[in-house]
Amino acid sequence: MPDRFLSSEEYDEQAHRLYNDGDYEGALQMLKEGLSLYPNAVELCIGMGYARLAREEYAWARQVFERALVLDPGHEDALVGLGETLLKFGDHETALRLFREVEAMGFEDDVELMLTMGRALYRENRYADARDVFARCASARPENAEVAASLGYTLHRLGDEVGSGRQLRRALRLDPDLHEARIYLGHLLYERGDWEGALREFERVPPVEHWDSVAVWRIMELKRSLWHMEEGDARLAPWQERLRELDRLDDPIDRLLAEVIAGAGGPDLRPLDPSQLELFEKGSPAGKVRRIRTQDGLTFRGNWYQIVRQMRDTAGFGHETMVHYMRRMAERWRELSSVEIPFQDPEQFLRAAVEARLLFLDDDEETE
Repeated sequence: MPDRFLSSEEYDEQAHRLYNDGDYEGALQMLKEGLSLYPNAVELCIGMGYARLAREEYAWARQVFERALVLDPGHEDALVGLGETLLKFGDHETALRLFREVEAMGFEDDVELMLTMGRALYRENRYADARDVFARCASARPENAEVAASLGYTLHRLGDEVGSGRQLRRALRLDPDLHEARIYLGHLLYERGDWEGALREFERVPPVEHWDSVAVWRIMELKRSLWHMEEGDARLAPWQERLRELDRLDDPIDRLLAEVIAGAGGPDLRPLDPSQLELFEKGSPAGKVRRIRTQDGLTFRGNWYQIVRQMRDTAGFGHETMVHYMRRMAERWRELSSVEIPFQDPEQFLRAAVEARLLFLDDDEETE
Protein backbone atom coordinates (compact mmCIF):
# COMPACT_ATOMS: atom_id res chain seq x y z
CA MET A 1 0.00 0.00 0.00
CA PRO A 2 1.57 3.32 -1.04
CA ASP A 3 2.36 5.92 1.60
CA ARG A 4 -0.30 8.57 1.92
CA PHE A 5 0.45 12.16 0.98
CA LEU A 6 0.95 14.61 3.78
CA SER A 7 -1.80 17.18 4.23
CA SER A 8 -1.02 20.83 3.55
CA GLU A 9 -1.11 21.44 7.32
CA GLU A 10 1.48 18.70 7.86
CA TYR A 11 3.74 20.16 5.19
CA ASP A 12 3.40 23.55 6.87
CA GLU A 13 4.22 22.12 10.31
CA GLN A 14 7.28 20.23 9.09
CA ALA A 15 8.56 23.25 7.15
CA HIS A 16 8.00 25.45 10.18
CA ARG A 17 10.04 23.05 12.32
CA LEU A 18 12.91 23.08 9.80
CA TYR A 19 12.76 26.88 9.59
CA ASN A 20 12.98 27.23 13.37
CA ASP A 21 16.02 24.92 13.34
CA GLY A 22 17.72 27.24 10.85
CA ASP A 23 17.46 24.74 7.98
CA TYR A 24 16.05 27.22 5.47
CA GLU A 25 16.98 25.06 2.48
CA GLY A 26 15.16 22.07 3.96
CA ALA A 27 12.12 24.22 4.76
CA LEU A 28 12.10 25.57 1.23
CA GLN A 29 12.20 22.10 -0.31
CA MET A 30 9.39 20.93 1.97
CA LEU A 31 7.26 23.92 0.99
CA LYS A 32 7.94 23.42 -2.72
CA GLU A 33 6.81 19.82 -2.44
CA GLY A 34 3.70 20.85 -0.54
CA LEU A 35 2.78 23.54 -3.05
CA SER A 36 3.18 21.11 -5.93
CA LEU A 37 0.34 19.13 -4.35
CA TYR A 38 -1.65 22.00 -2.85
CA PRO A 39 -0.99 25.04 -5.11
CA ASN A 40 -3.75 27.09 -3.46
CA ALA A 41 -2.58 26.56 0.14
CA VAL A 42 -2.04 30.12 1.35
CA GLU A 43 -0.16 29.05 4.51
CA LEU A 44 2.42 27.20 2.39
CA CYS A 45 2.85 30.31 0.22
CA ILE A 46 3.43 32.45 3.29
CA GLY A 47 5.91 29.93 4.70
CA MET A 48 7.82 29.97 1.43
CA GLY A 49 7.87 33.76 1.49
CA TYR A 50 9.52 33.80 4.91
CA ALA A 51 11.97 31.07 3.86
CA ARG A 52 12.93 33.20 0.86
CA LEU A 53 13.31 36.22 3.15
CA ALA A 54 15.61 34.26 5.45
CA ARG A 55 17.74 33.32 2.44
CA GLU A 56 17.79 37.00 1.35
CA GLU A 57 16.01 36.12 -1.88
CA TYR A 58 13.90 39.25 -1.74
CA ALA A 59 12.53 39.28 -5.29
CA TRP A 60 11.32 35.68 -4.88
CA ALA A 61 9.88 36.49 -1.47
CA ARG A 62 7.92 39.42 -2.87
CA GLN A 63 6.50 37.28 -5.64
CA VAL A 64 5.38 34.55 -3.23
CA PHE A 65 3.78 36.96 -0.75
CA GLU A 66 1.91 38.65 -3.59
CA ARG A 67 0.68 35.25 -4.72
CA ALA A 68 -0.54 34.53 -1.18
CA LEU A 69 -2.50 37.79 -1.22
CA VAL A 70 -4.16 36.83 -4.48
CA LEU A 71 -5.35 33.65 -2.74
CA ASP A 72 -6.39 35.53 0.43
CA PRO A 73 -6.30 39.34 0.04
CA GLY A 74 -6.77 39.98 3.77
CA HIS A 75 -4.33 37.49 5.24
CA GLU A 76 -2.46 39.30 7.99
CA ASP A 77 0.74 37.21 7.80
CA ALA A 78 0.98 37.72 4.04
CA LEU A 79 0.48 41.48 4.43
CA VAL A 80 3.19 41.69 7.09
CA GLY A 81 5.54 39.49 5.05
CA LEU A 82 5.06 41.62 1.94
CA GLY A 83 5.63 44.76 4.01
CA GLU A 84 8.86 43.36 5.42
CA THR A 85 10.00 42.46 1.90
CA LEU A 86 9.18 45.90 0.52
CA LEU A 87 11.34 47.46 3.23
CA LYS A 88 14.28 45.60 1.67
CA PHE A 89 13.52 47.37 -1.62
CA GLY A 90 13.32 50.77 0.08
CA ASP A 91 9.55 51.09 -0.40
CA HIS A 92 8.99 52.30 3.14
CA GLU A 93 5.68 54.07 2.57
CA THR A 94 3.95 51.03 1.09
CA ALA A 95 5.38 48.82 3.82
CA LEU A 96 4.08 51.16 6.53
CA ARG A 97 0.68 51.27 4.84
CA LEU A 98 0.50 47.47 4.88
CA PHE A 99 1.52 47.38 8.55
CA ARG A 100 -1.13 49.97 9.46
CA GLU A 101 -3.70 47.95 7.52
CA VAL A 102 -2.92 44.89 9.64
CA GLU A 103 -3.26 46.90 12.85
CA ALA A 104 -6.56 48.37 11.64
CA MET A 105 -7.84 44.82 11.15
CA GLY A 106 -7.65 44.37 14.93
CA PHE A 107 -4.20 42.81 15.31
CA GLU A 108 -2.63 45.60 17.40
CA ASP A 109 -2.53 43.24 20.40
CA ASP A 110 -1.10 40.30 18.43
CA VAL A 111 2.37 40.20 19.94
CA GLU A 112 4.04 38.07 17.27
CA LEU A 113 2.76 40.17 14.38
CA MET A 114 3.60 43.46 16.07
CA LEU A 115 7.09 42.24 16.98
CA THR A 116 7.64 41.09 13.40
CA MET A 117 6.66 44.52 12.06
CA GLY A 118 8.66 46.44 14.64
CA ARG A 119 11.78 44.33 14.17
CA ALA A 120 11.56 44.64 10.39
CA LEU A 121 11.52 48.44 10.74
CA TYR A 122 14.34 48.31 13.31
CA ARG A 123 16.58 46.27 10.99
CA GLU A 124 16.13 48.88 8.28
CA ASN A 125 17.07 51.70 10.70
CA ARG A 126 13.50 53.04 10.75
CA TYR A 127 13.81 53.53 14.48
CA ALA A 128 11.06 56.12 14.97
CA ASP A 129 8.55 53.93 13.12
CA ALA A 130 9.73 50.86 15.04
CA ARG A 131 9.35 52.74 18.33
CA ASP A 132 5.75 53.62 17.46
CA VAL A 133 4.90 49.99 16.67
CA PHE A 134 6.52 48.68 19.86
CA ALA A 135 4.90 51.45 21.96
CA ARG A 136 1.42 50.58 20.67
CA CYS A 137 2.05 46.91 21.34
CA ALA A 138 3.38 47.67 24.83
CA SER A 139 0.22 49.66 25.54
CA ALA A 140 -1.97 46.76 24.39
CA ARG A 141 0.12 44.04 26.06
CA PRO A 142 1.87 45.66 29.06
CA GLU A 143 2.65 42.26 30.59
CA ASN A 144 4.89 41.16 27.72
CA ALA A 145 8.60 41.38 28.58
CA GLU A 146 9.84 40.91 25.03
CA VAL A 147 7.81 43.87 23.80
CA ALA A 148 9.16 46.09 26.60
CA ALA A 149 12.72 45.02 25.79
CA SER A 150 12.25 45.72 22.07
CA LEU A 151 10.97 49.19 22.91
CA GLY A 152 14.03 49.68 25.11
CA TYR A 153 16.45 48.70 22.33
CA THR A 154 14.76 51.11 19.94
CA LEU A 155 14.71 54.03 22.37
CA HIS A 156 18.46 53.56 22.82
CA ARG A 157 18.96 53.79 19.05
CA LEU A 158 16.99 57.04 19.14
CA GLY A 159 19.29 58.45 21.84
CA ASP A 160 16.82 58.17 24.73
CA GLU A 161 19.06 56.37 27.23
CA VAL A 162 16.81 57.12 30.20
CA GLY A 163 13.73 55.73 28.48
CA SER A 164 15.72 52.80 27.20
CA GLY A 165 16.98 51.86 30.66
CA ARG A 166 13.46 52.22 32.08
CA GLN A 167 11.99 49.83 29.51
CA LEU A 168 14.82 47.29 29.89
CA ARG A 169 14.37 47.22 33.67
CA ARG A 170 10.62 46.85 33.18
CA ALA A 171 11.23 43.91 30.85
CA LEU A 172 13.49 42.28 33.43
CA ARG A 173 10.90 42.74 36.19
CA LEU A 174 8.42 40.91 33.96
CA ASP A 175 10.92 38.20 33.01
CA PRO A 176 14.18 38.08 35.03
CA ASP A 177 15.53 35.40 32.67
CA LEU A 178 15.34 37.57 29.56
CA HIS A 179 19.10 37.36 29.10
CA GLU A 180 19.34 39.45 25.93
CA ALA A 181 17.72 42.42 27.69
CA ARG A 182 19.96 42.04 30.74
CA ILE A 183 23.12 42.00 28.61
CA TYR A 184 21.90 45.04 26.68
CA LEU A 185 21.26 46.84 29.97
CA GLY A 186 24.79 45.88 31.06
CA HIS A 187 26.21 47.50 27.92
CA LEU A 188 24.10 50.59 28.54
CA LEU A 189 25.44 50.92 32.09
CA TYR A 190 28.99 50.28 30.89
CA GLU A 191 28.77 53.10 28.35
CA ARG A 192 27.46 55.43 31.09
CA GLY A 193 30.46 54.60 33.26
CA ASP A 194 28.47 52.66 35.86
CA TRP A 195 31.03 49.86 36.05
CA GLU A 196 29.62 48.17 39.15
CA GLY A 197 26.10 48.18 37.74
CA ALA A 198 27.28 46.85 34.38
CA LEU A 199 29.22 44.00 35.99
CA ARG A 200 26.27 43.14 38.21
CA GLU A 201 23.93 42.81 35.21
CA PHE A 202 26.44 40.93 33.05
CA GLU A 203 27.17 38.42 35.82
CA ARG A 204 23.50 37.64 36.41
CA VAL A 205 23.56 35.86 33.05
CA PRO A 206 25.26 32.43 33.33
CA PRO A 207 28.36 32.03 31.14
CA VAL A 208 26.68 29.38 28.98
CA GLU A 209 23.88 31.87 28.15
CA HIS A 210 26.32 34.58 26.99
CA TRP A 211 26.45 34.73 23.18
CA ASP A 212 27.93 38.24 22.97
CA SER A 213 31.71 38.08 23.08
CA VAL A 214 31.88 41.82 23.79
CA ALA A 215 29.92 41.32 27.02
CA VAL A 216 32.20 38.48 28.14
CA TRP A 217 35.24 40.54 27.33
CA ARG A 218 33.83 43.43 29.38
CA ILE A 219 33.15 41.12 32.32
CA MET A 220 36.80 40.14 32.47
CA GLU A 221 37.94 43.72 31.97
CA LEU A 222 35.69 44.92 34.82
CA LYS A 223 36.73 42.10 37.15
CA ARG A 224 40.38 42.99 36.63
CA SER A 225 39.71 46.70 37.17
CA LEU A 226 37.21 46.56 40.05
CA TRP A 227 38.34 43.42 41.84
CA HIS A 228 42.06 43.79 41.00
CA MET A 229 42.26 40.26 39.62
CA GLU A 230 45.47 39.01 38.10
CA GLU A 231 45.78 36.99 34.92
CA GLY A 232 45.23 33.35 35.81
CA ASP A 233 42.79 34.06 38.65
CA ALA A 234 40.48 31.05 38.92
CA ARG A 235 37.43 33.34 39.05
CA LEU A 236 38.13 34.40 35.46
CA ALA A 237 38.34 30.84 34.17
CA PRO A 238 34.61 30.35 33.32
CA TRP A 239 34.59 33.55 31.29
CA GLN A 240 37.85 32.78 29.49
CA GLU A 241 36.45 29.38 28.58
CA ARG A 242 33.24 30.98 27.30
CA LEU A 243 35.27 33.29 25.07
CA ARG A 244 37.09 30.28 23.65
CA GLU A 245 33.75 28.55 23.01
CA LEU A 246 32.35 31.59 21.23
CA ASP A 247 35.45 31.85 19.11
CA ARG A 248 35.09 28.19 18.10
CA LEU A 249 31.55 28.99 16.99
CA ASP A 250 32.85 31.69 14.67
CA ASP A 251 31.36 31.67 11.16
CA PRO A 252 33.23 29.04 9.08
CA ILE A 253 32.60 31.09 5.93
CA ASP A 254 34.41 34.02 7.53
CA ARG A 255 37.34 31.76 8.39
CA LEU A 256 37.48 30.29 4.88
CA LEU A 257 37.39 33.75 3.34
CA ALA A 258 40.16 34.91 5.67
CA GLU A 259 42.34 31.96 4.72
CA VAL A 260 41.76 32.49 0.99
CA ILE A 261 42.64 36.20 1.22
CA ALA A 262 45.69 35.51 3.38
CA GLY A 263 46.82 32.78 1.00
CA ALA A 264 46.59 35.19 -1.90
CA GLY A 265 48.90 37.64 -0.19
CA GLY A 266 46.14 39.87 1.19
CA PRO A 267 45.72 41.01 4.79
CA ASP A 268 45.22 38.27 7.37
CA LEU A 269 41.60 38.48 8.57
CA ARG A 270 41.81 35.55 10.96
CA PRO A 271 40.93 36.72 14.46
CA LEU A 272 43.18 36.26 17.45
CA ASP A 273 41.75 34.26 20.30
CA PRO A 274 40.11 37.08 22.32
CA SER A 275 40.86 35.22 25.54
CA GLN A 276 44.59 35.65 24.92
CA LEU A 277 44.61 39.18 26.30
CA GLU A 278 48.34 39.15 26.85
CA LEU A 279 48.74 39.45 23.08
CA PHE A 280 46.97 42.78 23.21
CA GLU A 281 48.85 43.98 26.26
CA LYS A 282 52.15 43.42 24.49
CA GLY A 283 51.01 45.74 21.72
CA SER A 284 51.85 43.49 18.78
CA PRO A 285 50.60 45.06 15.50
CA ALA A 286 48.10 42.27 14.82
CA GLY A 287 46.74 42.42 18.34
CA LYS A 288 46.80 46.14 19.10
CA VAL A 289 43.63 47.12 20.96
CA ARG A 290 41.61 49.74 19.15
CA ARG A 291 38.54 51.53 20.41
CA ILE A 292 35.88 52.52 17.89
CA ARG A 293 32.84 54.58 18.85
CA THR A 294 29.67 54.79 16.74
CA GLN A 295 27.55 57.89 16.25
CA ASP A 296 24.94 56.52 18.65
CA GLY A 297 27.52 56.05 21.41
CA LEU A 298 28.31 52.32 21.24
CA THR A 299 31.98 51.49 21.82
CA PHE A 300 33.83 48.41 20.52
CA ARG A 301 37.33 47.28 21.47
CA GLY A 302 39.74 44.81 19.89
CA ASN A 303 41.74 44.46 16.71
CA TRP A 304 40.21 45.64 13.43
CA TYR A 305 38.66 42.27 12.62
CA GLN A 306 37.16 41.82 16.07
CA ILE A 307 35.66 45.31 16.10
CA VAL A 308 33.82 44.72 12.82
CA ARG A 309 32.64 41.34 14.06
CA GLN A 310 31.37 42.94 17.29
CA MET A 311 29.58 45.65 15.31
CA ARG A 312 27.96 43.01 13.12
CA ASP A 313 26.82 40.83 16.04
CA THR A 314 25.61 43.73 18.18
CA ALA A 315 23.51 45.03 15.28
CA GLY A 316 21.84 41.62 15.03
CA PHE A 317 23.45 40.49 11.77
CA GLY A 318 25.49 37.57 13.11
CA HIS A 319 24.16 35.41 10.26
CA GLU A 320 26.03 37.53 7.70
CA THR A 321 29.60 37.02 6.60
CA MET A 322 32.01 39.81 7.47
CA VAL A 323 32.35 41.01 3.89
CA HIS A 324 28.58 40.93 3.39
CA TYR A 325 28.09 43.05 6.51
CA MET A 326 30.81 45.56 5.53
CA ARG A 327 29.44 45.82 1.99
CA ARG A 328 25.91 46.48 3.26
CA MET A 329 27.15 49.13 5.70
CA ALA A 330 29.27 50.75 2.97
CA GLU A 331 26.23 50.93 0.68
CA ARG A 332 24.10 52.44 3.46
CA TRP A 333 26.76 55.05 4.26
CA ARG A 334 27.06 55.91 0.57
CA GLU A 335 23.30 56.55 0.42
CA LEU A 336 23.38 58.69 3.58
CA SER A 337 26.65 60.59 3.08
CA SER A 338 27.74 60.04 -0.56
CA VAL A 339 31.02 58.61 0.73
CA GLU A 340 32.68 55.54 -0.78
CA ILE A 341 33.90 53.14 1.91
CA PRO A 342 36.03 50.10 0.95
CA PHE A 343 34.58 46.88 2.33
CA GLN A 344 37.05 44.09 1.57
CA ASP A 345 39.37 44.64 4.56
CA PRO A 346 38.28 45.48 8.15
CA GLU A 347 41.12 47.96 8.76
CA GLN A 348 40.51 49.89 5.53
CA PHE A 349 36.75 49.76 6.18
CA LEU A 350 37.04 51.22 9.69
CA ARG A 351 39.76 53.78 8.89
CA ALA A 352 37.76 55.11 5.93
CA ALA A 353 34.63 55.35 8.08
CA VAL A 354 36.61 57.23 10.75
CA GLU A 355 38.03 59.62 8.15
CA ALA A 356 34.47 60.30 6.92
CA ARG A 357 33.34 60.93 10.53
CA LEU A 358 30.89 58.00 10.31
CA LEU A 359 32.76 56.33 13.18
CA PHE A 360 35.21 57.66 15.75
CA LEU A 361 38.59 56.23 16.69
CA ASP A 362 39.27 56.86 20.38
CA ASP A 363 42.86 55.54 20.33
CA ASP A 364 45.73 57.78 21.36
CA GLU A 365 47.30 57.20 17.96
CA GLU A 366 45.26 57.70 14.82
CA THR A 367 47.82 55.84 12.69
CA GLU A 368 50.51 53.33 13.31
